[in-house]
Amino acid sequence: MILTFISAWMKMISMNHERLLAGAAALTCLTLLSACGTSSNPAQHQAGTPVRVVAAVYPYQWLTEQIGGDKVQVEGLLKPGADAHDLELTPKQVADVTQLADLVVYESHLQAPVDNAVAGGTKGRALDTTTLVQDLVTTTDASGHDGETPATTQAEHQNEDPHLWLDPTNMATVAVAIRDQLSAIDPSAAATFTANTDKVVADLKGLDTEYSSGLAHCDRKVFITSHEAFGYLAHRYGLEQIAVRGLDASVEPTAARIVEVQNIAKQEGVTTIFYETALSPAVSQSIAKDGNLRTDVLDPLEAAPQDTARGADYPGVMRANLQALRTANGCR
Repeated sequence: MILTFISAWMKMISMNHERLLAGAAALTCLTLLSACGTSSNPAQHQAGTPVRVVAAVYPYQWLTEQIGGDKVQVEGLLKPGADAHDLELTPKQVADVTQLADLVVYESHLQAPVDNAVAGGTKGRALDTTTLVQDLVTTTDASGHDGETPATTQAEHQNEDPHLWLDPTNMATVAVAIRDQLSAIDPSAAATFTANTDKVVADLKGLDTEYSSGLAHCDRKVFITSHEAFGYLAHRYGLEQIAVRGLDASVEPTAARIVEVQNIAKQEGVTTIFYETALSPAVSQSIAKDGNLRTDVLDPLEAAPQDTARGADYPGVMRANLQALRTANGCR
């Protein structure tokens, strides 16, 4: 067990070094932001051309593509399989956000470079999805284990779970807001945007029903994840998330926290330790090995899926996550 833990710890140190290098590059990008002046008033969209949209994370990219169809041109800021928290804006992406986009769909306090770019002014409109959700799931840390679902009160931003898209009903709310923004930008395509939104909202409600029924009768409600990304999913469907790391995936767990998670796994009869493809699986694998448990992927869907075998788009990955949870928790 000691050798396994030491090996995992060395891998964590290596990953932290990579994150520090990424942070230094991000500072250069932030300097570029201050040099990009933007108009304080949204410019008029040119009739007959696609609405240009920048989506900060993949779920909003997918959603805008479904609603806009060939009436929109959507640029995502994340490469497939990337971690949203590590985003560094290139000069081109800064220009896309501030100078070229008719609409920017983002989530404040998730990606600081995007927040700074939007705050500096944009040519077009900006939609902050956190303003659309009444109850933001919050947490105090990753160490709590009281048998309750996460709190759902307004709290300071550093305690807010940014992964609100993991609740399909939140995505339906965002869809309506995107429809309204696109219709205001290009009124001639409003009927198309409305029809497409009606369809995608119906599909999202169907996905919500699949989750509700699929997780209604399970042997256990606790699931263990590599970082605290699944608060909205847990709250919506009556589960309890135990995370090895907190909301900030770059902060590695202490040895005491790892032991605590191992003890919770034993107490709750947990069969599976979940990890994410964008994070090192070393700690999750170590915990699973020491407890003779399985490992499996639970995707927070920040970026487009890299492994399309687990789903090629938002609904596909969400269904793969559902099946993984059902298997791990003995659902019938």
